[in-house]
Amino acid sequence: MTGTLRETASQTAGPYVHIGLAPNQAGFDIFENNFGNVLVTPQTKGERIHIEGMVFDGSNTPVRDVLIECWQANAEGKYDHPGDRQPGKKIDPAFRGWGRACSDFDTGLYSFETIKPGIVQGRKGRPMAPHISLWIVARGINLGLNTRLYFSDETEANAKDPVLNLIEWEVRRKTLIAQRETRGDTIVYRFDIRLQGEGETVFFDI
Repeated sequence: MTGTLRETASQTAGPYVHIGLAPNQAGFDIFENNFGNVLVTPQTKGERIHIEGMVFDGSNTPVRDVLIECWQANAEGKYDHPGDRQPGKKIDPAFRGWGRACSDFDTGLYSFETIKPGIVQGRKGRPMAPHISLWIVARGINLGLNTRLYFSDETEANAKDPVLNLIEWEVRRKTLIAQRETRGDTIVYRFDIRLQGEGETVFFDI
């Protein structure tokens, strides 16, 4: 006995992300409330949108066991949280404002059904462009990764956003912009996330 303890192995999200955090998608009905990727109801105010994308590792391979959480303001730019004290804005009781999605086991695609958020007043009253905050967890990631999704059709608001303007290089800012397209009556924003390598998504230390 040397008296020296060996280092404990680091812990990540598992290979069991789906079972632990989104068991319904893995085929296990164990929670009373399964928090899914649909944030809206028929009564929710605002422009309905569909967000989809894939998460790629450093070898440009889709990650198929990733979990993504999103949280956002409603169509007025109001968060359903007591910390949001913006005057004159109302909570939408028909909008959850938070969702959880897993990548599809076969395709690697994740998706959310939500509404486009409004402009939020940030620190010192500075407006923040419409955006959605994302948190990414997967096998091999020791700490969840935080990033933001902005919208390609909000060019003027994006140019004034205080967070985007903290990113010095334009090519890096572009990694946070979801591209809008229309499929029939559905508005889709495509947002791929790259964990490493060329085109790596900007992540924030929160």
